[in-house]
Amino acid sequence: MKRRNTIDGLQQAISPQEVNSPNTLIDNWGRRIDYVRLAVTDRCNLRCIYCMPEKMRFLPRKEILTFEEMERTLRILAGMGIQKVRITGGEPFVRRGLSEFLERINNISGIERIHITSNGVLLPPYLDDLKRLGIAGVNLSLDSLDRERFYKMTRRDDLPDVMTAMEGMIAREIPLKINVVLMEGKNIEDVIPMAALTRKYPVDVRFIEEMPFNGTDNGKQRLRWDYKRILEKLKESYPDIYKLEDPPASTAMNYAIPGHLGNVGIIAGFSRTFCGTCNRIRINARGMLQTCLYGDGVLDVRELLRNGSSDEEVADFFRLHIGQRAKDGWAAEKQRLKVREVSTSMSTIGG
Repeated sequence: MKRRNTIDGLQQAISPQEVNSPNTLIDNWGRRIDYVRLAVTDRCNLRCIYCMPEKMRFLPRKEILTFEEMERTLRILAGMGIQKVRITGGEPFVRRGLSEFLERINNISGIERIHITSNGVLLPPYLDDLKRLGIAGVNLSLDSLDRERFYKMTRRDDLPDVMTAMEGMIAREIPLKINVVLMEGKNIEDVIPMAALTRKYPVDVRFIEEMPFNGTDNGKQRLRWDYKRILEKLKESYPDIYKLEDPPASTAMNYAIPGHLGNVGIIAGFSRTFCGTCNRIRINARGMLQTCLYGDGVLDVRELLRNGSSDEEVADFFRLHIGQRAKDGWAAEKQRLKVREVSTSMSTIGG
C-alpha cells in the first residue's frame, strides 16, 4: 500500500520502495523532491524594487560556483531523483557561457526538463538556441506593460527589449509564463491589461504576492494585495473566470477565462498556501543549499566540491539536510528570524 503525506493536502503517493531507494529524495515530511532551482549568478541588469536595493554588492567571481561545479552538482542530484532544473539568477543571461552550459546539462541522464527564469532584456539573441535545446519553458518577469511604470519598477528603461523577447518566444512556440509581482501604488493598474494578454496569446500570466525579501525593509511590510484580493480584481473584469485543476506541486492557483487562449494564475508567495506540496530545493550562486525559500542556507555545497568530497559524500550531505526540512515557509522563517531579519535581497536567493 502506498502512503500519502498529510501536509496541507499533498497529493503525491510514495511507495515503500521509493522511500528506501537511493535514487529518490524524500524529505522528513514525506514530500518527494525532484526539482532544483539553480542560480548561476547573483548579478542582474535590472534593479527591480521588490528584488534588490538600487546599489548592490555582488559576490566576487571566485565565490560563485563554476559551470563545471554546477554541472557536477546536477549530475549528483540527477542520480538522486532530481528531474527538473530551473536556471535562475540574478539574471542568468548576464553570465557568459550560459548557452554552452545549458547544452551540457541538457545531456545529463535523468534531467528531463530544463526551465529558465529571466527578465528577458538579454534574451532575444538566444531564442533560437533555447528552441533548439528544447527548453521546457521560460518564466518571464514582466511587471508592467506601461513603459513609465516598468521604469519605476525596474529602474531601467528596457521594456521594448522585454517585449521583443516575449514576442520571439511566442513565435517560436517556447512555453511561456509571465510573472507579475504586484505592489500597492506601483502596478495594480496592470492587472487587467496583463490578464488580457491571455486572450490573444497561449501564455500563462501569473500574479505574485509581494515577497518579504527586497533587501530594504527587513521584511516588515504588510501585504495589502494578497491572493484573495487579486482574484477579486480579476473577477471585476472577468466575472466568468473559473478555477482549473492545479498540476501536482504547483505554486500557482490556476484559472481560465472563457474565450482566452492562455490562462491566469495567482502565486501566494507571501501567504504560502503551497508549502505542503513543495517538491523543490534551491542552490544559490555561491553554492548554498536552501531547502526552503524562506529559510537560511543549510549546506555549503561549494565547500564540499572544492575540498575533495566524493560524489557519494556530497549525495549523503544532500540527503541529510533534505531530511531535516522545515514543515513550511512559516516554520523556516521563524527559525531564520532567530538569527536575523528577513531582509535578504531576492536576487541572492535565486528567485
